[in-house]
Amino acid sequence: MREKNDFTVLEPPESNHEVNDPLPAENSKCFHVISAENRAMDEQMVSERVRQKLQDVNTAVQNYLSPVQDHVNFTLQQAYFKCAYECFDRRRSQQEIGNCVENCSVPVVSAQQRVENEMAKFQERLSRALMVCQDKFDAAKLQQAKTSALNDLESCVQQTTEDGIKMLPLLAERLKSSFSINN
Repeated sequence: MREKNDFTVLEPPESNHEVNDPLPAENSKCFHVISAENRAMDEQMVSERVRQKLQDVNTAVQNYLSPVQDHVNFTLQQAYFKCAYECFDRRRSQQEIGNCVENCSVPVVSAQQRVENEMAKFQERLSRALMVCQDKFDAAKLQQAKTSALNDLESCVQQTTEDGIKMLPLLAERLKSSFSINN
């Protein structure tokens, strides 16, 4: 929805100009104007900081969960390939070989599903919290100055991302424990 004016004009400041002021009184009143461009720039700056916060979460996820991913991608995959290699025996039928290979894949597939499920839960919690921030921002825009609403949004996102990052060590430890990964 487009605003009626592209500019919001605030009240002029009180003027205490003396008679020997170089500017005539009618020109000395300075109007403070907040343009749509300034608001857009503020929104863009906040948007960039929010993106950075989300990038911080992604970086933290990579840092905390890299040992788990390494375990799944290397240790379990390696075990799978060794196991599958042993399945190929000329004395076995194609059906037996297929069943053997499928059984070898169970640990790695199960581990990948567990990591994906835990990450999906984490992302869902984070998304819900960020949606609350957005809802608060939308409501605040209607009730107060847009700058204040932007600051509130940024603060909410900051708190949400910090809370998410604080959850990551627990998530990583839970996964490590379930896979018997020693630090």
